[in-house]
Parts: sequence; C-alpha cells; structure tokens
Amino acid sequence: MRLRFNIIKPRRLTGFQKVTSIPALRQLRHRALRAGNTVGFVPTMGALHQGHLALIRQAVRENDQVYVSIYVNPTQFGVSEDLSSYPRTWDADKVKLAALAMEFKNDNQVGHMSVVFMPKTKDMYPGSPPSSEVDGQGSFVTITPLSSRLEGTSRPVFFRGVATVCMKLLNIVQPERVYFGQKDIQQTFVVKRMVQDFHLNSEVRVGPTIREHDGLAMSSRNVYLGERRRKVALVLLDSFKEVQRIFARGAKKRRFLYNAAIERLSLVEKQQYALPRDKRARFEIDYISIADPDTLDELEEVDAEHGAILSGAIKMLPLEEPQEGEDTGLGGGTSTVRLIDNIHLELLSAKVGYIP
Repeated sequence: MRLRFNIIKPRRLTGFQKVTSIPALRQLRHRALRAGNTVGFVPTMGALHQGHLALIRQAVRENDQVYVSIYVNPTQFGVSEDLSSYPRTWDADKVKLAALAMEFKNDNQVGHMSVVFMPKTKDMYPGSPPSSEVDGQGSFVTITPLSSRLEGTSRPVFFRGVATVCMKLLNIVQPERVYFGQKDIQQTFVVKRMVQDFHLNSEVRVGPTIREHDGLAMSSRNVYLGERRRKVALVLLDSFKEVQRIFARGAKKRRFLYNAAIERLSLVEKQQYALPRDKRARFEIDYISIADPDTLDELEEVDAEHGAILSGAIKMLPLEEPQEGEDTGLGGGTSTVRLIDNIHLELLSAKVGYIP
C-alpha cells in the first residue's frame, strides 16, 4: 500500500515563507533536516526594530536557514498589563523582513531567512486558555530563583510566560541555535538555564544591545515615549556611565557603585518634579542591579577582571499636560512605559557592552 502525505504549501513572501500552522512549520523543518541544513531561530513579538534585524543578520551568518517567529505571547503579561495595547505591526514588519531577505540575497550571505512563523494562541496553548494570574492553572515552565529577581519582582508572571513560550517554540522549531539580545539580559539567563536543565538541543546565542542614535536601547516600547519622555529616559544609561566612570577610577564596593547610580537618577528625578506640569517628564526608579556576569547573583564587591552586569529599570510615567502639537508618542503619552537596560561593567573599554 502506498502512503500519501498532504504537503502544506505556506504562502510565499519575498524571499521567505509565512507559516501559521505548527504542522506546516514541522514539515519545513524536517525538509531542512533531511537536506543537512542547520536552522537558527529568532523569536520575537513583532514590532520589529534594528535590534531584531541585527539578531537575524547574526543568525544568517551562522546558519544555513533562519526562522523568525512573530507571536505576542499572552502568558508573559500580568493581569494589570494591557496585552491589547502591545504594538502589532505586521504590515511594517513584512516590509522590513522583505528588505532584509533581499539584502541577504544580494550580499550572498552564508545562509538565508526562509520562514516567518506566526502561530495562533489556540495552537500554542491547546490544552487550556492561557492564564496571566500568579496562581493561574495551566502547563507552565518556571525557572527559579532566576525568575523571581529584578524584572520578576515587578512582573511576577513574566518569566514564567517567557520560559513557557520559549519551551514551546524550541520544541516546535528544534533549532541548532536560538538568538536573543543582551538588552533583555535576565531573559537570556532564564532561557539558558531552561535549555541546560531540560537538556534541550539548542545553543543560546546572545547578540549585543543595539542602540538608537541618542543611546537609548532599542525596544518595541520606545514608540510610546514621545520627545519629552524620551529625552529624560536617557537618565538610566547616564547613571550607568557614571558607575562605569567611578569603577574605572578604582571603586569596587557595591555601596559606592550603587549609590553613584541612584544619586544620578534621583538628581534628574528632582529636577523634573521642579518643572511645570506641561514641561516635565516624571519617572520612577524600579531597580539597579550589580550582578555576577555568570550567575546574575548580586555582588557586594566587583572583581576588576571579571566585571559585573550593571542593569536597571525605570518607569516613565504618563504626561500630565500634553501640549497641542507635541510629539507624545503612540497612545498620546497616556501610558506608563517601563524601560530596561544594562551594560557589562568592566575596565577594558574594547569589550562588548561598554558605553563610553
């Protein structure tokens, strides 16, 4: 008896295929495996920017084929976070990806971007509706204690959602390598630990933070800032630079390094509150962390040779009195915008992550 298989033909875009079903994705992955092709995987939630594109470029240099996923994962949003407001920009993303595919073709890169995977939530969470409750029921992956620190303190379900969706995506795609950006440094630690602890056959690769012209770390959330809040948001990076300066001059104790960052942040915070409501951009300090670059454990003293991961988060609060004609960003400046950033605190300026 001759067996027949239904071959699913995903819709082809410029240089790559858009795939929405898991069986179709697995068929393509099986073909790549039979052809002896390595696959690199770049998971995203869309609203693509140059940080995402840099990761795709890195993946193309290191693999025969590259799969990119675009999926806004509901389980990493808490009940008080507005999932519906997260930017969904497929039309713009499609243009960027098509241009990137053409770039690879023209430059004759080692590999090529072959698949954009856009699954549906009912397929990603087939057993039950996804829950954003802290004590919600469902099939989840938890990585502790990493998930309960720093970002996890402010967003208690965030890393549970990240680990769960990454486990699902890695099981579906089964890539040789998966790519994340250094800006989301804690996320990279969580995924690395998950891959190690569950014996997943994928290498986690971390690309450097990509910054905008003014130094702000690229993020899909930057579109909400507008001009006024964007200028003030640079205070987080400025505080890191101050810590880097005193570290280079010999300060190694946590209390000196931490205080340098907090003093810089507090000074700008006071300056903003002293301004009229129609001129200021208020923010709140969430945390500053000085952690071991291998474990993310907090350090009391930084080893000069080993360095540390200096990271932090601030919340840019809504504009109190937006002015007519003012650039207030997407949403009119009415939402709180939470920003994170980090650098590798070290003495050698030539190393990745140093900000002069």
